[in-house]
Amino acid sequence: MTRRFQEQRWLLDNIIRSVGVDWDQPRTLSYNAPCGPEANADFAAIRAKVQKFADISPAFQAAAHRREIKAREADDAGETITARQNYFMAAVHYAAAQWSFDENNKQNLALNARKRQCYARYSQLTDHRVEAAWVQFQGKALPGWLHFPPGYSGGQLPVVWVMPGMDSFKEANVAMHGDRWLTRGIAVLALEGPGQYESAVLGIHASVPNWIAAAHAVADWLTARPEIDSGRMGIAGQSFGSFFGTIVAANEPRFSACAVTATCLEPGCHTIFEEASPTFKQRFMYMAGYTDEDAFDQFAKTLTWHGHAEKIRMPFHCIAGEADELCPLEHTEAMLNEITAPKRLVIYQDSRHSVGNVPSTNLGPTPAVLTADWMQARLAGKPFESERWFVEANGRVGKTGYPST
Repeated sequence: MTRRFQEQRWLLDNIIRSVGVDWDQPRTLSYNAPCGPEANADFAAIRAKVQKFADISPAFQAAAHRREIKAREADDAGETITARQNYFMAAVHYAAAQWSFDENNKQNLALNARKRQCYARYSQLTDHRVEAAWVQFQGKALPGWLHFPPGYSGGQLPVVWVMPGMDSFKEANVAMHGDRWLTRGIAVLALEGPGQYESAVLGIHASVPNWIAAAHAVADWLTARPEIDSGRMGIAGQSFGSFFGTIVAANEPRFSACAVTATCLEPGCHTIFEEASPTFKQRFMYMAGYTDEDAFDQFAKTLTWHGHAEKIRMPFHCIAGEADELCPLEHTEAMLNEITAPKRLVIYQDSRHSVGNVPSTNLGPTPAVLTADWMQARLAGKPFESERWFVEANGRVGKTGYPST
């Protein structure tokens, strides 16, 4: 355990008792969204059950077990739509139940296996083609799922590599209904890079060099797929995926565009590791394969976009919250100033790290939709001008240009 996690565990439990399971980020909202409205009751029950940190995994496990039973009963009865919906929800709950385990113990491995089994059955029953994706990497393989738009019958498609954040996972990156990418005719590679969720379970650790190597491996894998148009490959990163996506964009020119949201771009990551909830540092030590906190503190200094962002030559789209508590906005502004490629920075007034749930995101452009429309246009080859947007609380968008560089 990190020092702060040990020292502040009592405080963490009291905060959870007072604020709930979403004390550090709106996890139940972000996991609920891809599942659809049927899962609303699941997450309401989870929010009621979680009164301390130790309650998190059991609460999600209970929801997962109930959904898996419903899925199997429907499967046996030939009710394929009901079955696939419940398999999907069970997989998301099992994955969420893994989050509080920062080691590859029996419980984490067992939950990972249940998650994969449920999602694999979902992929066989769903309304669009889904394949398990294993990208060879340093003698192991990066885990993912490759989704094709409903109705796909042949030809080459644009694709987006969707990268989760520190606490999210690939199974929740493609919505069960009305996914923003698939409905736009874009294939999705929901793949966890080094250190992310199942990659950590497989012993593949996060580091800048590993992410550079992963960028090349994933680009090789995608360009070898006959269904993928290698000239129209994009990157979409959320939260810590914003940093990883930036590293990929800077070092693998075969991708055509990069869009990041809810930024983690502070060089060295002091705010998220030393001032925010101690669970963030605890989690990333696991992702990076460290048990010695002093050694990890030295490693953290290598988590920087300096020397990388300056090399980006593809269109770059960035969405950030004005009041981001995990990555002060000044760091995001600094990085965007270094990018010479066409770029757009969109800042939502009063929004915290998880961009949403404030008037500017409710009345202004919807962040997820804005990103998807921007990516669709870029993969279609449409040009755009570099701009800085500020979305006000009343929904008005103020636009200014970037100084020429």
